[in-house]
Parts: sequence; C-alpha cells; structure tokens
Amino acid sequence: MHAQTGIAIRVVEGDRAINSIKLRRGHDPVVQVVDASGEPVTGAAVTFLLPASGPSASFSDGGLSLTVQTDRRGMAAARGLKPNRLEGQFRIRATTSWHGEAASATILQTNAEPFAKSSSSKWVVLAVVIGGAAAGGAIAATQGSKSPSAAAPGGSTGSTGSSTIVPGSPSFGPPR
Repeated sequence: MHAQTGIAIRVVEGDRAINSIKLRRGHDPVVQVVDASGEPVTGAAVTFLLPASGPSASFSDGGLSLTVQTDRRGMAAARGLKPNRLEGQFRIRATTSWHGEAASATILQTNAEPFAKSSSSKWVVLAVVIGGAAAGGAIAATQGSKSPSAAAPGGSTGSTGSSTIVPGSPSFGPPR
C-alpha cells in the first residue's frame, strides 16, 4: 500500500447556493483543508477567487479575491459575499498550498432574482386570474338554461340559454 501525500480542500458550505440579487445577499463559501490522512490543517492560507466578469460577486472589502487562514479545525470562510447585479451561474475557486503541496476546489453558485417578485411572474398570475374568470363566466353561461342562479349577471335565464359576459375586474368571494 502506498502512503498518500498531499492536501485537499473539502467544500463545506456555499456549493450550489442561490444568491439574492435584489437583497444583495450571498452565501459565504466555507472550505476545510485536510492532509492526506484526513486530519485538519491549521494555519494554511486559502484564497477565494471570484470571476472578473459576468455573473459574480464581491467580498466585503469590494474585492474579487480574499485570503484567509484555516482555523484549528482546518476551516476557512470567505465572509461578506455580495452578488453583483447579473443573473446566472458562476464559480468560486478556492486554492491553498501547505509545505509545498497545493490543492484547489470549485464552488458553484447562482445569482438570481426572487421568482415571485419578477415582473414577468406578475403577468402570468394576472393572465391566470383573467383566464379563470373568463372560464368561470363561460361555464355559468352554458348553465344558464338549467339554473337561474347560475347565470352570469345580466345574462338571460330564458329558454334561449344565451348570456352576456361583461368585461371588468373579476371579483372573488362567497356567492351572492
């Protein structure tokens, strides 16, 4: 059996995280540096590097790179990550070297707007509400000859079964 040599970086937090562009909140990447036997490496310098263009972020000092020392558990955290205003995926590169050995890891994150807050989703909700009101009116119109109370307001309840759907704002609530 060969003895393992080298060090490794394990991603602990922040991988596949989604950052809020609107709130300017990011997920801080956290890594652990371990030696060949899996023991934590204390005092190793870990550099986190963000992309210079496209979807990205910055650290609390406004920079694209941050170097921190691992603690007694081999942990290093890049605190204060703030996403930029561009939506999409990006990679954070974490690198370290210790006693002539080097290691790196990649942390994938995505910058996004909150889905429920986007203007396009408002239009989808509005279309569903209007479509639902129209469908409800059409159903009420087809039932007009069977039940006078099911006819649309202003519609005919006679034997012809015809109704008129009047444009306007839909209202929701208990039957009147």
